[in-house]
Amino acid sequence: MPSHNEPGGHEPEKVDASAGYERSDTNVTGVAVFLIALLIFVAVTGLLCYGIGKVFNAYLNKQDGPNGKWTKTADVRQLGNMPSNPELQNKIAVLTQNFPTPRVQADDGNQDVANLHARESLLLDHYSWADRQSGKVRIPIERAMELIAQRGLPVAPSVQTAAPMTGDSTSAVTLPLTNGFAPTAYEQAQAAQLEALKKQEAAK
Repeated sequence: MPSHNEPGGHEPEKVDASAGYERSDTNVTGVAVFLIALLIFVAVTGLLCYGIGKVFNAYLNKQDGPNGKWTKTADVRQLGNMPSNPELQNKIAVLTQNFPTPRVQADDGNQDVANLHARESLLLDHYSWADRQSGKVRIPIERAMELIAQRGLPVAPSVQTAAPMTGDSTSAVTLPLTNGFAPTAYEQAQAAQLEALKKQEAAK
């Protein structure tokens, strides 16, 4: 295979770089063909999108029916930018703050459980009206336990039960079933923080 330096080999094309720029002319025909093809593509795409929109609108109008006295196509562009209404913004802020239940819990329900136990503690540890008209009053649970210890529980009448049939067994229940609710870890942490604050105030 003849090399470039050997006789009969292909001589490399010599480039004159003395001018400092490309001397050959731009292929105007190729550029013109590209621009024309681009314009044709944009035009065809626009017509295709317009046709698809017309087809969709015709289908929707066929489904909805023509506009009657109860329906009207409104041009929202005529409304322009609506001015801000401070009163409306205040109403929205109030609605946002006092959003109706059920609300999304932001603290995994710990505060809700703490509030529930606080309400239960108020009923269990204080006197309150159960029915003011009939004179029924709730008493603290400690006082109720004292009264039960003094007076005892009323004896329920014995219930006559039939003898168990063959193969039946009597269910046994171990008492007590529960000794009341215990504070959650969240409530214990709150109580510990409150106790620490009380100690700091007492130390001052």
